[in-house]
Amino acid sequence: MEAFCQSCAMPLTEEVLGTEKDGSKNQDYCTYCYKDGAFTSECTMDQMIEICADIMMQENKDADRDGEIRKMKEFFPKLKRWSK
Repeated sequence: MEAFCQSCAMPLTEEVLGTEKDGSKNQDYCTYCYKDGAFTSECTMDQMIEICADIMMQENKDADRDGEIRKMKEFFPKLKRWSK
């Protein structure tokens, strides 16, 4: 099963794993969301979805932004950071 960042849903590979304070890799979060033992930004789930939608649109101009946001609104509540 493919692992996803439990904050932004980015596919996790060894190269993008976040880090703890001691420099060890965190298996749950990417480096863009989690670095040195803390989240890189304090935001709500809806704010994170908007950030991810912006990035997705930069990478794929033909993407259906509203459709992607709908999918994220279904998926993100299942991620560890937002499931509280």
